[in-house]
Amino acid sequence: MNPANVHLAVQLGRLRLANPITVASGTFGYAREMAGMVDMSRLGGILPKTITQYPRPGNPPPRTVETTGGMLNSIGLDNDGIEAFIEKQLPYLASLGAAVIVSIAGKTWEEFVQMAGRLEGVAGVDAIELNMSCPNVSGGVDFGTDPLLCEKVVAGVRKACSHPILAKLTPNVTDITEVARAAEAGGADAISLINTCLGMAVHWRRRRPVLGNVLGGLSGPAIKPIALRIVYQVARAVKIPLVGVGGIATIDDVMEFLVTGATAVQIGTANFYNPTVSLQILDALPAALAELGASSVSEIVGTLKV
Repeated sequence: MNPANVHLAVQLGRLRLANPITVASGTFGYAREMAGMVDMSRLGGILPKTITQYPRPGNPPPRTVETTGGMLNSIGLDNDGIEAFIEKQLPYLASLGAAVIVSIAGKTWEEFVQMAGRLEGVAGVDAIELNMSCPNVSGGVDFGTDPLLCEKVVAGVRKACSHPILAKLTPNVTDITEVARAAEAGGADAISLINTCLGMAVHWRRRRPVLGNVLGGLSGPAIKPIALRIVYQVARAVKIPLVGVGGIATIDDVMEFLVTGATAVQIGTANFYNPTVSLQILDALPAALAELGASSVSEIVGTLKV
């Protein structure tokens, strides 16, 4: 197979992406931060920093710490709120040429629905990702740990807007397949797997936690085996497409997620130390697919032999 003849477009329910390489929310800012380093128009999609209905100051510092095989963050959804996002950030994002998947988080299911309704008809929004389980935010309910609440949120958002919906789920549960089935039942177009794993770091000599909020979300290579396991399990539990997230930094990582069952991927922590990693992976993707004799991404999704 000639790599030049490989088709990279993928379909996430009602959302079509030019290719499966996207950047994870919270790791790419509002894309302005990467201007001059990344040709945004080549990306399959951009997920800007999660927004909430009202401005949030975030958690007390320190907010990040490097750990073995990854990073702990306790940002706490620091943002200026949905109205400021629509006015100041969205026009720029919409001009970049990649699909814009807006990440939203609410303290209540009503806030999710209200925010989705506010984004209905707003130019530049290609899809919505529901951040239902950020592990380092206090207050509100962790909708990603309760199947009934998860389905309620997704169904409410589905009624409130016509945008494609991605439900981002947490690994911090006993059986994620139950929550994934609930997201599917609620009407999600796709499921993003996974959010960060709850963790902490400690100064033992000071006998103090490193993070100002004590606990944080672990991301990076350390969580890739967990994310792969969850994609494998959920791919066998639902019929809707999956987006793999967690520790992706190389073309090999991407291919592992694709054959395990993901239709697209989000690159997160790697953006911090290698801002052009997404394009490097995209450049390598056609040859990797051709190596398997595939003429499209869909031909290898979920083809793991067990």
